[in-house]
Amino acid sequence: MGVMRIGHISIKVMDIAAAVNHYENVLGMKTTHIDARGNVYLKCWDEWDKFSVILTSSDRAGMNHVAYKVENDADLDVLKRRVEEYGIKTEILHPEALPFIGRMLTFNLPSGHEMRLYAKKECVGTAVGTMNPDPWPDDLRGAGVHWLDHCLLMCEMNPEKGINKVAENTKFMMEVLDFYLAEQVVVGPDQNIQAATWLFRSSTPHDIAFVAGPRQGLHHFAFFLDSWHDVLKAADIMAKNKVRIDVAPTRHGITRGETIYFFDPSGNRNETFAGLGYLAQPDRPVTTWGEEFLGRGIFYHTGELNAAFTDVYT
Repeated sequence: MGVMRIGHISIKVMDIAAAVNHYENVLGMKTTHIDARGNVYLKCWDEWDKFSVILTSSDRAGMNHVAYKVENDADLDVLKRRVEEYGIKTEILHPEALPFIGRMLTFNLPSGHEMRLYAKKECVGTAVGTMNPDPWPDDLRGAGVHWLDHCLLMCEMNPEKGINKVAENTKFMMEVLDFYLAEQVVVGPDQNIQAATWLFRSSTPHDIAFVAGPRQGLHHFAFFLDSWHDVLKAADIMAKNKVRIDVAPTRHGITRGETIYFFDPSGNRNETFAGLGYLAQPDRPVTTWGEEFLGRGIFYHTGELNAAFTDVYT
């Protein structure tokens, strides 16, 4: 019962054609639908649902909403009641409010980000099928990303005004949507202020993460790759395509993930992420990073913080 995994993310782009080129030829996704408004729907080769990324035309970059898939349609009614009892307004969107998808429960997180939950989306299968499948398809392009893995949302934090949307979001996700806390960064004299959290519902270290910033926004959304070698290959493909790389291949201390960060043509930050890190389970003790170890937690190899990494987001 309840949330299973991330389902899709809808993002704003300023040039649809350039964005499609990026997500198809650099990341290796495929367009599965273009709706009457010109919004483009894409999926990765190892995903079985119709789409995981929606590109919408806008005069600025950023996120429209992020959606998570629940196990049963009846879960939407249960979660609607729980969200409203928590004090957050909800709305049920009718089936086909987005193409190929059933009814959706929509609401804003305490941070203001829009989240949607749904149970039904058209299943089209992976590129290798389910009967005697090969390990990968022959027509992979670009980095050949497997699936949309997670997103990281920036949340307003101002201790002087008593604002900490990271902690508020974390409490909501755990108490209402039954997410579990995998890792956290704590700051302050007593190291009791949550400045970043990584939460999961599947068995990976994070299905969503929250990090403190001066305003709410989208930090990045990430795609899974098999190995460190695949991350390096992705970096080569980005260099060949003159993609703006934010952080060259490295390892996180937090989640243990192997990573490269880069930007799409509109400035939305992407990540290709390899290595499951560890088995995330409800009874696994929470990993905590103190403020003085934050640099090593984010960039394990150098241990040095890059201010632009947290200051620049959409």
